[in-house]
Amino acid sequence: MINNNKKYDVREYNRSRYNQKAAARKRLATMQKIFMALLCISVTLGLVLLGIVVGKKANKDKDDTVIENGENNSEITGPEEITDLSNSSETTETTPPYVVEEIMPANQLADNYWGALVPCENAVAYEHHEVHGMYIGAAFNLENNLAIADNSEINALVIDLKEGEGIFFNSTNPTALEIGYVDPRYDLSYVVEQCHSHNVRVIGRIVCFKDPQLVEKYPDRAICDSTGTPLYFYNEGSSAFASPYDARNWEYFIELAEEAISYGVDEIQFDYVRFPTGASTSGNSPYYGIEGEVPTRADAINRFLQTARIRIQDGLGVPLGADIFGIAVTSSLDGDILGQDWATVGLTQVDSLCPMIYPSHYALGTVMNGTEYPKPDLAPYEIMYNALIIGSPNHTQPGYSTVRPYVQAFTASYIGEGNYMTYDYNAINSQIRAIQDSGLTEFILWNAGGSYPSGNYGGNRG
Repeated sequence: MINNNKKYDVREYNRSRYNQKAAARKRLATMQKIFMALLCISVTLGLVLLGIVVGKKANKDKDDTVIENGENNSEITGPEEITDLSNSSETTETTPPYVVEEIMPANQLADNYWGALVPCENAVAYEHHEVHGMYIGAAFNLENNLAIADNSEINALVIDLKEGEGIFFNSTNPTALEIGYVDPRYDLSYVVEQCHSHNVRVIGRIVCFKDPQLVEKYPDRAICDSTGTPLYFYNEGSSAFASPYDARNWEYFIELAEEAISYGVDEIQFDYVRFPTGASTSGNSPYYGIEGEVPTRADAINRFLQTARIRIQDGLGVPLGADIFGIAVTSSLDGDILGQDWATVGLTQVDSLCPMIYPSHYALGTVMNGTEYPKPDLAPYEIMYNALIIGSPNHTQPGYSTVRPYVQAFTASYIGEGNYMTYDYNAINSQIRAIQDSGLTEFILWNAGGSYPSGNYGGNRG
C-alpha cells in the first residue's frame, strides 16, 4: 500500500523536472553559441592579421625586385588593373537552420500538466529510409536473417534493446543498473557491425510502459488507483504498468535510446507506448487525477512521443518510430482506451508508426468495410488491406508519420483448430501485397523467434 500523502505531487514534479531540463539545455545551447561566436571572431582577426603581414611581405618583395632591375619604382610600366569591390557580385551563402515546427494542435491542458514543449535549438535534419524489415528479437538467427536480406528486399532488422523483463544490451544506465535487470544477450557493437557490412539498417526496439520490474522498484511511478496503490492488469499477464503520465518514465526510456544510438543503432522504435487493456486484478480503476483537470490518455502518449522526438530525432538526427495496436487504426473507441489516437498520433511527427495488423488478433466474425470475416486469420490479405483503407483518412493527413505496418509471420495455432492457417511465405507475402495495394510501401515482418522462411519478400532488392 502506498501512502496517498506523497512527498511530492507527480504533476508538479513532471512540470518542474521538464522545465529544469529544458532550461539546462537552453543554457547549454546559449553557451555553445557564445563560444562559437568568440571562436569565429578570433579566427577572423587571425586571418586579417595574417593578410596584412602577407601583403606587406609581397609589397616589399615587389619593391626589391624593381630596384634590382634598375627600374624607377615610381613609374607605371603597364596598365593599372583596378578592381571595383563595390560592384562585386559575389555573396556569401548561409544555410538556414533546420527548424521543426509542431503541427499538433495546441493543448493548454497538456502544457499545464507537463510544461510547454521546448523545441531543439540546434535541430539536425534526419533522413527517412524506406524500410522493409524483419524483427529478430535478441538478435536471433542473425546469420540466417542476414542471408535472407542479401537475397531479398529486406533492408533492416529490428532487435530488442529492452523487453518487459529486462535490457538485452550492455547498458550502463543508472536506473537500469539499480533495478538490476540488465541482461546482455548479444554484443550490440558486433550486431551493428555485421548488419552494416550487409548494408542492413539496425532498428533498436524498446518496450516502454509495460515494465513490471521498473514499477516494482519504483511503485510511485506505476499506474495506481485513487489510494496510490499500484494496479495489476489481467490482460497484461497480471502485471503492473509504468504510468505514461509520469515524465520520469519518459526520461528513462529516452536515455536508453540515446545510449543505444551511441553504439551505432540507426533507428529507435518504441513499443508498448500505450495504456493497459482490460480490468485490474483488484477491480479498482486507474486514477490519473480529477477529470477535466488532467490531459487525456491520448494526450499523454502524444506528449511523450513529441518529447522523445525532440530529443532523439530532432536533437540527434536519428529516426524515431512507435508501435501501435492494430485495432486502434480502425476503432477510435479502443484507441482512446489505449491512448493511441490514430487521428493524432502521427501528428507527433515521429518518423514512423508501425500498426500491428495481425489477422489472428481480430475476433471471429469481425466486420470490415461492410464485409464479415468469420475467421480473420484465414484472410490475411483482406484484413490487412481493409484495416489500412479504413485508417487512411487519418494517416494521409499532411505531415503525418510514415505508416510502416507489422506483418504477421507466425502461425497462431493457439486460436483453435479450424480458425488458423499456416503462415508460410505465400501468406506473409499476401499481406505485403495488401500493404502495397493500399498505397503504402513499407513493412516489418514479425515472428517472435526471429525465424522466417527463405524468400524474396516484396520483390527484388535494389
